[in-house]
Amino acid sequence: MNKPITIAIDGYSSCGKSTLAKALANRLNFAFVDTGAMYRAVCLYFLRSKLDWKKLSTSEIEAVLDKIAITFEYNSLKNSSDTFLNGENVEEEIRGKEVSQSVSELSQLKAIRSRMVGLQQKVENRSGLIMDGRDIGTKVFPNAELKLFMTADPAIRVQRRFNELKRSGKQVSLEEVSENLKSRDYNDTHREENPLRKAVDSIELDNSFLNQEEQLHLVLRILTEEGLI
Repeated sequence: MNKPITIAIDGYSSCGKSTLAKALANRLNFAFVDTGAMYRAVCLYFLRSKLDWKKLSTSEIEAVLDKIAITFEYNSLKNSSDTFLNGENVEEEIRGKEVSQSVSELSQLKAIRSRMVGLQQKVENRSGLIMDGRDIGTKVFPNAELKLFMTADPAIRVQRRFNELKRSGKQVSLEEVSENLKSRDYNDTHREENPLRKAVDSIELDNSFLNQEEQLHLVLRILTEEGLI
């Protein structure tokens, strides 16, 4: 690789964006930024503070954001990064039901998206960067060397998310998971500020019937064929 490249991964909820991004980062020794975790951490702060973002003005929301610091620290036991909110490890809590039900609505707010996009664009790219989210290839890094748009059959996405929650000890039904994903998809694709959409120069990756190793090798082949690695 001649210069550090940026890989932008966008797509719907529960399509395995972060799973693929982490695997690529580990294989290529690239930095990885989980933008979804950033929004979830902000959402958790609002929920804990019992702040109703629907009733706050833009200036009030910005004042709240000034009190929030989000950092990532490598966890050697999990071989991945944990999310810290104002110095507290909140990795488990931000993946819970309460945050999952609210984060899509909160992330529609212009003040929040503007702040998060600004932070994401300032991430230093020394040895290669992988970032996943909803607007990475369209807004955050429109000039990324590789853009992927991930999708999968809705029923498969629901089952994956259900299995993930059950493994972490969360008590949910398939119906609850299905409704949550439908709501998040609608919010993501219909929000005014940087809606989820496929960049015209992105490569669509439907992983409905691919396992994690297969999709990793597929993207590595794409990178090799494009002369990016």
